[in-house]
Amino acid sequence: MHTVTQMPAGKTPEAIHFHRTELGPIISLYGRMVAAGEWRDYAISALREVAIFSIFRRSAEHALYRIEKRPKLQAKQGMYCIIGMDGRILKRGNDLKAVLRVLERKLIRAID
Repeated sequence: MHTVTQMPAGKTPEAIHFHRTELGPIISLYGRMVAAGEWRDYAISALREVAIFSIFRRSAEHALYRIEKRPKLQAKQGMYCIIGMDGRILKRGNDLKAVLRVLERKLIRAID
């Protein structure tokens, strides 16, 4: 049997957001990639079940990477994940800094 939870009339469910402590490492990595000439733009979306930080090479293109925060997956695969342009999940986990390391490796290659 499934239980359905209804919101009170006139009240919408709150959106998921990145916290300041989460945005710090993301913006730091973004700044270094911009300085390396790899990335040029970003967008942040706060939706009901997911917060998304999208990274673009140019603003008119599709996102190169999406950093997603899904708190409902914290006990399962991990609430953070990096998704590539082709939709593949590159890294997933509960430690944001560890998940971001997959993109840090791309910075090391970009500077070589």
